[in-house]
Amino acid sequence: MPTFSFDAVSEYDKAEMNNVFDQVQRELINRYDFKGTPAAVEWLDDKVGLKITGNGDWQIDAILDIVRKKLAARSQSQKVLDTSREVVEANLKTTKDVPFKHGLNQDQAKQLTKLIRDEYPKVKTQIQGEAVRVMSGSKDDLQAVMSLLRGKDLDFPLSFTNYR
Repeated sequence: MPTFSFDAVSEYDKAEMNNVFDQVQRELINRYDFKGTPAAVEWLDDKVGLKITGNGDWQIDAILDIVRKKLAARSQSQKVLDTSREVVEANLKTTKDVPFKHGLNQDQAKQLTKLIRDEYPKVKTQIQGEAVRVMSGSKDDLQAVMSLLRGKDLDFPLSFTNYR
């Protein structure tokens, strides 16, 4: 009996993030309420997040709102943004680092495996580093697991790879 599988991973599309970044920069240049202000968006390190600069908290929130709208327009999850870092105020500027979430930690992987095991006991799960391999003899079971995971409101982005 053949075994079918897929990997549940927490990743983001780098090309789409590039497009979101470009669109946000274009909108910041064109918006009247940002003219003459330090409002800007830059890449963090090696494109692992965004560094948002503004006049104050309100402007940081406005830029984050633009980023969220651009993510939604490009069918990307807003859960990829880690907004837990504190705002830094210095030299009449406010900055906030917003790294992108990627990879499942052990707790998140265990949460996924428990969720799958509770709903579909026939389906086998295996934690493999930053991914969860889901295996079954039936493609229908795998499709049902994917639907289950998409329907849950998890606090991290989730995508599926290596569907065989």
